[in-house]
Amino acid sequence: MKLTCLMFLLIISTMVNAQTNFKTNQLTFERVKQAYNEKWEPLNKSLKAKGYGGSYTMLINAYKAEGKLEIWLKNNSDKKYKLFRTYDFCSNSGVLGPKVMEGDKQTPEGFYYINVFNPMSNFHLSLGVNYPNAVDLARTGKDKKPGSDIYIHGNCVTVGCIPLTDEKIKEVYILGVEAKNSGQEKIPVNIYPFKMTDENMKKYATQFSLQVNFWKTLQPGYLAFEKNKNLADIKEIKGKYVMK
Repeated sequence: MKLTCLMFLLIISTMVNAQTNFKTNQLTFERVKQAYNEKWEPLNKSLKAKGYGGSYTMLINAYKAEGKLEIWLKNNSDKKYKLFRTYDFCSNSGVLGPKVMEGDKQTPEGFYYINVFNPMSNFHLSLGVNYPNAVDLARTGKDKKPGSDIYIHGNCVTVGCIPLTDEKIKEVYILGVEAKNSGQEKIPVNIYPFKMTDENMKKYATQFSLQVNFWKTLQPGYLAFEKNKNLADIKEIKGKYVMK
């Protein structure tokens, strides 16, 4: 029993060190260090003012038609996420509808998570999104390349990513580093064509009729979050999003 307890404590200690080392490692990069020097003090004040004094988890909702990216936060003791900040896209590319293939300049639509923190991005700082996922690959098929390298980043140019400007990405990047450093393995990134109310579904269905069936698989996740302010249990099953 003592050996088992000791092993458990060693595992916990390793996990804590790995989390702490993540932020420490990120701060060895000049752009991240500069971002913290410029943004952390006022950002931390805002976090504390809204009740986020310690560790938190983070969720990102993005809406293409509205050109908005929302940062939602939740303390470990909270049951629901609360909206912390909203950022405007600096630029857009493509039209409404999911990304289908390499070079189509489309911003993906679907349920993703952050899988890369890039402190040496060509676009200042960037957060990579795990596109393509299983749903994207099923849509693209075997004969076409789905594309890759989808990021939330600085600057103000895009061929399918979400650019926020250098100043805004500094804040979003820091918030992501703090969440990961607190132990959050995956930061959800939900990219919607628009705010998926029934009214908007009817509005955009006329112009984008070919996307309606796909959008119907996204809407339950959107509505569940709007109702519960918590991440819906979305599975990727046979090339479709299914809410459990």
